[in-house]
Amino acid sequence: MLHKTRGIVFKTTDYGETSVIVQVFTEKFGLQSYMVNGARKPKARISRNMLQPLHLLDMVVYHKSTGNIQRIKELKNSPQLQTIPYNVIKSSLAMFLNEVLYKSAKQQTADENLFDFVFNAIEWLDHQTEGLVNFHLLFLVRLTRYLGFYPDRYLAGEADYFDLKNGVFCRYKPDSVLYLSPPHTQNFVALLQSSFENIAQLKLSNEDRRHLVTKLLEYFALHIEGFGNVRSHEVLEEVLN
Repeated sequence: MLHKTRGIVFKTTDYGETSVIVQVFTEKFGLQSYMVNGARKPKARISRNMLQPLHLLDMVVYHKSTGNIQRIKELKNSPQLQTIPYNVIKSSLAMFLNEVLYKSAKQQTADENLFDFVFNAIEWLDHQTEGLVNFHLLFLVRLTRYLGFYPDRYLAGEADYFDLKNGVFCRYKPDSVLYLSPPHTQNFVALLQSSFENIAQLKLSNEDRRHLVTKLLEYFALHIEGFGNVRSHEVLEEVLN
């Protein structure tokens, strides 16, 4: 049966001599795998270049609830990304966020709120010129809301520590080693209070940013089974520095 849906490319893998299998986070069906025959041919109707990580799609697809690999009837990049593929900072951000999303959003059922958040954030990044160095931090924090482990902000204004394991702010050092301490706790609070519109006003040093992203990835690993290690943040930090 044919369905129209928007999609976000997560991963493309070469298959056979000319085809690819692309994993797309779709608005209607969650994460799905699609076979695209001939995508690596020079004059392909759906080319591999259209299926780069975090590219935004309008799709007409065949969908079978019992199928592991689905088929695409029609596909176009919509909206067409104007700057992310060509700006080294934005493309590095996209590579990092794509890896986090691929490890986080694994459900094969619709999650329209999560989809809308990611889709709109990518569009915003594509058009934005300021505040790029902190974009990934705010994206990770906002993403936790849709994944079910957004920090409990009670005591956020008066606590010296944030307990990563339990997702709460606390006045005293947690028993485990998995926590944020001053001044990083205060930086984290400022991040929680930020929006994409004012993210450029958040002043963090390179060291503060590196520490926060490391702790946020620990936070994800604690709350998402099988999350594992994210490697692309090292490349991203080199670019941002």
